[in-house]
Amino acid sequence: MVLYLKEFKYKWGMVIDLDSCTGCGACMVACQAENNIAPPVDASDKRYSLTWLLVYELSNKKPYPDHDVAYMPRPCLQCGHPNCVPVCPVIATDKNQEGGIVSQVNARCIGCRYCMAACPYHARYFNWHDPVWPEGMEKTLTPDVSTRPRGVVEKCLFCHHRFMYARDKARIEGRDPNALAEGDYIPACVEMCPTGAITFGDLENPEHRVHQLSKSPNAFRLLERLGTDPQVYYYSKREWVRRLGDNYLEHETVGGV
Repeated sequence: MVLYLKEFKYKWGMVIDLDSCTGCGACMVACQAENNIAPPVDASDKRYSLTWLLVYELSNKKPYPDHDVAYMPRPCLQCGHPNCVPVCPVIATDKNQEGGIVSQVNARCIGCRYCMAACPYHARYFNWHDPVWPEGMEKTLTPDVSTRPRGVVEKCLFCHHRFMYARDKARIEGRDPNALAEGDYIPACVEMCPTGAITFGDLENPEHRVHQLSKSPNAFRLLERLGTDPQVYYYSKREWVRRLGDNYLEHETVGGV
């Protein structure tokens, strides 16, 4: 595994409250609309689906009346030590964006899909089709996000164009673009969540709520013992939910042996 020692002035991250998420899918719709993801050619064929943010249903697998479910939105986790980066032969993806966002340069991508095989979270998607929108719908495209051709891999970028807009806005207002206030930069999925289940901000800033939530004993990260150091945390007061975050054995407690 390649260790990335670059220090960032800030580290953008999320804490997703799985006890508040209702699985409505509003975050998925917001992500697709904001990032110009075209409607699928055949939505019934999940082999060719293109969804940067996917909501999974979790279950404790107990019979009624003890049955319980939770819903888990899964964007790109923006790993601190991303497995996808060292396998890319053309440096189409890298851990070099300010804030620790794992970049994806579509113009460089040759579609080898090594990054997809390396990602343990299945957070990367191959574009099998050229994007086509129904007549008139092309007028709704986000002007700050380029569309992608078939043959390249796509992924969540934490709505990086919104980050750049927030920095430009700070400059215009005479503020330091490298010291954005909480709420200056918010991805589309966070903005559109009807229950406020997704908290976003600087994980390194003690004044940001996302930093405080990430330190909670109820916070966890997916497959954390792989050492990928994700910048997306999950939160749940239910132990069975936290246990599903990694491959814990029956005798192991969450977070250790």
